[in-house]
Amino acid sequence: MIFANNINTLRSQITTWRKTGEQIAFVPTMGNLHQGHAELVKQARKYAQRVVVSIFVNPLQFGPNEDYLAYPRTLEADQCLLEQLNTDLLFIPNVDTLYPNGKERQTKIEVPEISNILCGASRPGHFSGVTTIVCKLFNLVQPDTAVFGEKDWQQLMIIRRMVMDLNLPITIIGVATIREADGVAMSSRNGYLTTAERQRAPALYQSLQLAAEQLNNGQAPHLVETEAKRYLLAAGLSPDYVSVRKKFDLTVATAKDQNLIILAAAYLGRARLIDNVQV
Repeated sequence: MIFANNINTLRSQITTWRKTGEQIAFVPTMGNLHQGHAELVKQARKYAQRVVVSIFVNPLQFGPNEDYLAYPRTLEADQCLLEQLNTDLLFIPNVDTLYPNGKERQTKIEVPEISNILCGASRPGHFSGVTTIVCKLFNLVQPDTAVFGEKDWQQLMIIRRMVMDLNLPITIIGVATIREADGVAMSSRNGYLTTAERQRAPALYQSLQLAAEQLNNGQAPHLVETEAKRYLLAAGLSPDYVSVRKKFDLTVATAKDQNLIILAAAYLGRARLIDNVQV
């Protein structure tokens, strides 16, 4: 596996691969990798001869009271996992490399409307930080394909919209959520949970499964949302939102709509957990 911590090394290797006509797939991450990330890398391999992974904890997507400094950084373990997966190149830039003029003076990319709802409403500016760094990384890596997890469904829809609106020649692939045996969606932030909190965490996915069953039985979306919030509260989680949306544009769903997705976020101790179920 090739290591690149600067732009020149990255671009030189990308150019070498391009000269031989090799396709490139890209998996951007913030590190602290788990089997969900491993599945993204495995899927990326299906679409290209070369797989590039980035690890960068992006300060631009963290709010002032969020966990940027505390976010787990496990580079040595991450490198071992990526080597086992036969990753071709790991790009590990520092903040000064990607934001040489400081994050306050960084040109920003923003996708309107769908960036300000759901998680965007709770975390103002978060998705602007996501789209800005992803666009920068796309320009640096110039992949043919980029792979993202469906657990972050809103993020996936925002990135697809950005790619379409900016006419970027990149195919965006979504990969189904990888779950623990008890249904908890794999997430780097699960590490924040205490033993007791981890035992309560399955309630988030359980509430979504119940909501999906109720929708399929004809119950109105707003009643489904209310019931799911009650379920979370009873299980000891603090719901941020539960929302039934149209799957591809994230507009509010009505009883007549099909191709739906139920999205939820809830607080459990230090962790803010998100998940979704498609209906």
